[in-house]
Amino acid sequence: MRIQFWKKTVEDIYCDKPPHQPVAIELWKAVKRHNLTKRWLMKIVDEREKNLDDKAYRNIKELENYAENTQSSLLYLTLEILGIKDIHADHAASHIGKAQGIVTCLRATPYHGSRRKVFLPMDICMLHGVSQEDLLRRNRDKNVRDVIYDIASQAHLHLKHARSFHKSVPVKAFPAFLQTVSLEDFLKKIRRVDFDIFHPSLQQKNTLLPLYLYIQSWRKIY
Repeated sequence: MRIQFWKKTVEDIYCDKPPHQPVAIELWKAVKRHNLTKRWLMKIVDEREKNLDDKAYRNIKELENYAENTQSSLLYLTLEILGIKDIHADHAASHIGKAQGIVTCLRATPYHGSRRKVFLPMDICMLHGVSQEDLLRRNRDKNVRDVIYDIASQAHLHLKHARSFHKSVPVKAFPAFLQTVSLEDFLKKIRRVDFDIFHPSLQQKNTLLPLYLYIQSWRKIY
């Protein structure tokens, strides 16, 4: 019902008939003010509808597709709000969104496990002989860490690709990409604990993150 509500809400927003609901009204204002593309909003809703059954991703490509249609779509909308229309910025947004989706999946693994759910890509788990039960039991053996290493490496690769466009992306777009700071911070932390996704330190906040964000913003890099 929630998905149907948002599908109808997006349609109504683009017909200038937003429902009397606070979020919908603000979204309608943003659409009018920044001429936001309907396709990106619908992709977010449609992709969430496909994943209502909360099953594990069959492979890393499926996880990347989910991230592209949700996280990257949000970044495309952010770029539109900033008034950016640039193919290099779009390419960077695509890769950063995929990295964000992968890191979010990794970061949430202990939480999902506490609810008896596993979302890590099945093909990588099978490659290293890791079962869902191994993850639910918080197994910290080498083969489990190898799974995490492979998935984290894919996120790192997307960040690297996004940064390869750095010189071509308009500086005005950089604020949209500052989430790379928190993504890189998590990837560094997981590398320091040898890819033990259940290590307690991964659940601790980095109090220096606001400072890192400020420095990255000041240096005009992402």
